[in-house]
Amino acid sequence: MNGPSSSKRSAPGWANFAIDFGPLLAFFIGFKTSGIFVGTAIFMVAIVIAIIAGLIVFRRVSQMLLLSAVLIIGFGGLTLYLHDATFIQVKPTVIYVALGGLLIGGVLLRKPLLKPMLGYAFPGLRESGWMLLSRNWGLYFLGLAIANEIMRRTLSFDTWLTVKVWGVTALSLLFGIANMPMLLKHGLEAEVGPPAPPPVE
Repeated sequence: MNGPSSSKRSAPGWANFAIDFGPLLAFFIGFKTSGIFVGTAIFMVAIVIAIIAGLIVFRRVSQMLLLSAVLIIGFGGLTLYLHDATFIQVKPTVIYVALGGLLIGGVLLRKPLLKPMLGYAFPGLRESGWMLLSRNWGLYFLGLAIANEIMRRTLSFDTWLTVKVWGVTALSLLFGIANMPMLLKHGLEAEVGPPAPPPVE
């Protein structure tokens, strides 16, 4: 994963958030207005639009967004073909396990995998900080995988999606902020604001 281009650094902050969060919000609105299957179709189209927008605005697309796109289109296609919403609910679990496993595996190999992806957002952070950040997010994603499996089996689709869109997003932002004291102790420049979490659909 290469560092971001200068266009990414100069683009407005809301653009990155819109590209990362927009498809999930479109899925939520589509479900609320037209049901699960129309919402799923909108989700699939929206993630493609997000990738195109990322290429136009930033001249690059994060590997997390690409992974999300592959799984959204794959599991979304199964959802529509088999008319079974289970597949679109399993998709987050697959992403969380994959990301958590990669990050924890990188820590065990002494390779903090968040560094090449988010290095521009954490100026001055030492290698020890990257290791801890990768470990923390890896464990967080594995925890989300377990939580998603519990929620999809015990909650209605409506409630599950509401928690996914608003609850998990808010929790991720809070988790990112909670890591700030640790990052500051490991070299992060003090003027840097609380970072957004790694984008995951």
